[in-house]
Amino acid sequence: MTVDDVVYLGRDAMIVTLLASAPMLISGMVIGLIISVFQSVTQIQEITLTFVPKIVVVMAMFVVFMPWMLGVVLAFVQPLFGNFDLLVK
Repeated sequence: MTVDDVVYLGRDAMIVTLLASAPMLISGMVIGLIISVFQSVTQIQEITLTFVPKIVVVMAMFVVFMPWMLGVVLAFVQPLFGNFDLLVK
């Protein structure tokens, strides 16, 4: 295994990590922005108003996007394990 192989493997691992976490991170960011605007307009500064909806939305996005995230991770891992004997050398 050469240095180039390690660099490509690391790059692909980071891309897969970003892709798999993107739906939850983006939905949490969007709901946080919406709640922040709502709090600014109404001047309600309740901590549970920001925390609970974010948790609910992130968990919902996890359930909705789980098949897609699993497909992305498996598309990365299956060739990796299939060529394990070549990577170890």
